Amino acid sequence: MTETNALPSVGDEVMEGKTRAIVTDVRGGVAWLRRQTGGGEEWPAEEPHKLTVRRTRKEMIAAGDL
Repeated sequence: MTETNALPSVGDEVMEGKTRAIVTDVRGGVAWLRRQTGGGEEWPAEEPHKLTVRRTRKEMIAAGDL
C-alpha cells in the first residue's frame, strides 16, 4: 500500500484513513467512495490524493473477489 499523487480508478479498493472503501466514481478530480462491505451511501474523498490503494479492480478480479 502506497500513497500516490494519481487518483485511484473506479473499482479500486482504497483506505481513507482507517476506512476501507471502494471507488465508485471520479467526478471533477474527486473520488467518490462507498464502504467496502457494500451498499450504503457514497461520499466524496476528503483528500483524494491521500487515498491508499490496497488492491486495484484488476487485482481483485484476478483473485476471484469480483
